[in-house]
Amino acid sequence: MLLTKQLFALRPNKSDWIFAIKTFIAGILALYIAFSLDLSYPIWAIGTVFVIANPYTGMTASKSVFRVLGTVLGAAVTIVVTPILIHTPWLFTLFLAIWVGGCLYISLLDRTPRSYMFMLAGYTAVIIAFTIINNIETATVFDLAIGRVIEISLGVLCSAVVMTAIYPMNIAPAVQNQVAKLLKDTEQVFDKIMMQAFSNLEQDAQSQDSIKQNYSKTFNAMTRDIANLHVMAIHLSYERSKIKGMTKPLQEMLHQLSMVTTNLVAMSERMKQLEPIPQVAQQQIQLIHQHILEFLKQQPTQRNHELNLLPDDFHQDFDQLEQLLEPDQRILIASLKMDIRHFIQNIRAIHLIWHRIQQGDYVLPETIIPIASHYPSLHRDHGIAVRGGISAFIVVMIGTGIWIVTGWKAGYMMAEMAAITACILTSLDNPVPALKMFVRANVYAIVVIFIYGFGIFPMVTEFWQMGLVLAPFILFCLLLYPHPPLNAIGLPLIMGVIMGLNFHNRYSIDTVTFIDSSLGTVLGPMISILIIRLVRSMSPDMSAQRILTTHYHAIRQALYLPYGVKFRIHLRQMLDSIGVLNTKIVQSDDLKHNINLAMIECSAIVDLTRLQELMLKLPKGDQLRLALEELIMGLDDYLRAKELNQNTTSFLNSIQPKIERLKANSKIVADSNVAERLQISLNNIQTSLCHQSTVSA
Repeated sequence: MLLTKQLFALRPNKSDWIFAIKTFIAGILALYIAFSLDLSYPIWAIGTVFVIANPYTGMTASKSVFRVLGTVLGAAVTIVVTPILIHTPWLFTLFLAIWVGGCLYISLLDRTPRSYMFMLAGYTAVIIAFTIINNIETATVFDLAIGRVIEISLGVLCSAVVMTAIYPMNIAPAVQNQVAKLLKDTEQVFDKIMMQAFSNLEQDAQSQDSIKQNYSKTFNAMTRDIANLHVMAIHLSYERSKIKGMTKPLQEMLHQLSMVTTNLVAMSERMKQLEPIPQVAQQQIQLIHQHILEFLKQQPTQRNHELNLLPDDFHQDFDQLEQLLEPDQRILIASLKMDIRHFIQNIRAIHLIWHRIQQGDYVLPETIIPIASHYPSLHRDHGIAVRGGISAFIVVMIGTGIWIVTGWKAGYMMAEMAAITACILTSLDNPVPALKMFVRANVYAIVVIFIYGFGIFPMVTEFWQMGLVLAPFILFCLLLYPHPPLNAIGLPLIMGVIMGLNFHNRYSIDTVTFIDSSLGTVLGPMISILIIRLVRSMSPDMSAQRILTTHYHAIRQALYLPYGVKFRIHLRQMLDSIGVLNTKIVQSDDLKHNINLAMIECSAIVDLTRLQELMLKLPKGDQLRLALEELIMGLDDYLRAKELNQNTTSFLNSIQPKIERLKANSKIVADSNVAERLQISLNNIQTSLCHQSTVSA
């Protein structure tokens, strides 16, 4: 019912029609050339065009490259292994199951377009191996493997020519718009945080909570957008645009933007601690805010040495603010000052990098150490990857086993579809609903195949006639592509029909083959649904809890990491995890609460490294240093309890007095700079990591 409503609500725009017509032309061109060359399976050429189709040229090109590479890898494995194992069906099945499961495992760990190559390499071996077994008397594995590589490459080539020659749509403008939105969101959140003090007198408590909740949602959206942009940037290398080849600089800019997000969260926490603020102090904060905005709106810096510049009155403004507040609030002002200073420097670095990217300059500022050398610094879930690989292994074993035991002529089609569907949607938390839609599309495809195969094609004698009668159906399916809810049925429907019609120069279709292949295309995905439901599927709540567990483990690791490139890579990966976490539509209120707290916890991670630095500045055996080591051990126990989803009350009750004693003892440290930084870090850890209100010492 919902799908029907979405179909009736569909109103294709001009760009949708351009995309659909271009893709149709590329597909028909690939099919025509395949016919002209008398290739064995022309459907693989036209099918490739529809599989890699995307409105954005860069995305199509990147998927094309990895599709060819994956096909070559899968074909090479099949050529080597098939002659050795073809006479031992069960051993051959075991090898293919391990191969598909292993490739899918690697694919699920790589959250970049490159993952498509590994996934395709897995089930390409199955397709070639099973097709050669089904046609053992008329074909050789080498010819079939080379033929598939040629047909896939033909589809890729036709797609590339048409997509780049006719109204190419680059992904660069979308990236630029997304970056502009992120920068605008950053400015708006900064304004809201700095104006938070003024809401105390002018608005009631409910309005204040609403304001804080709004920019809290913006924080979550920013982390999500940064995670998405990190992946989108890969496609820039595969298109001709103004910022072509700027993947690495853009990713470095996103690293800096992640740091800015943590700056903003930390500033928000400090402003909460300062409430309520006297009116005279509010006016001083307003003045600070105005001076910062004026400074940031100046002509963007072009020189590296200017990145660390601050507003002329920056230090004087904060000195005056300190004088207007109570003595026990001055450490909060020092902390806020540090966070704002880092924010200004980071945002200026971001604007400089973005300015250079738009000018085609990939050189980073000298003050910025690249942290994308160990690419990618993204969240990886080995548990999901293992379960995905195991489910694919079982599916291939069962699907192929049924074929071997029954000796069903079209059983190879069932086994192929089982292997393919065990892979293509496994990146989802719960692939079962999408796989059910896939089966539904295959049922619709069977009806369409019957109409074309038995009602229309017997009257078709020329290629142009075939293209003409296929046009309405293909264009309809392609118009569904740009709309995510409808793409789930558009792609499997068009592929089901194209594969089912099995175009050849000497085309023929018979009832028995049609029925057998139709059963195979439906039973294969049903095997995948059954196994994936038992082994792989999990709810968004379960997935979110797993990421939170990883998050707490990562904080524990940060307890022992010195500040440097390694730490920044670690923090970038943590923030990417938060971005992924914010894509989960969870139902549990507790999980929603913990997800919101996760971003706040990230803002205090740098303070854990500061504790390490400050400890090294204290003499060995010093009581304060020993107390800091004891605090770190307590934090380790607390975070381990959160990681194991245990009650943390007793750990917090133990940590709270330790922090208060350290805050009191730090005031007698001879080095005033060390004393201040220690108090700042202890305060941030107490409020942002342990989520406890501060007690004046």
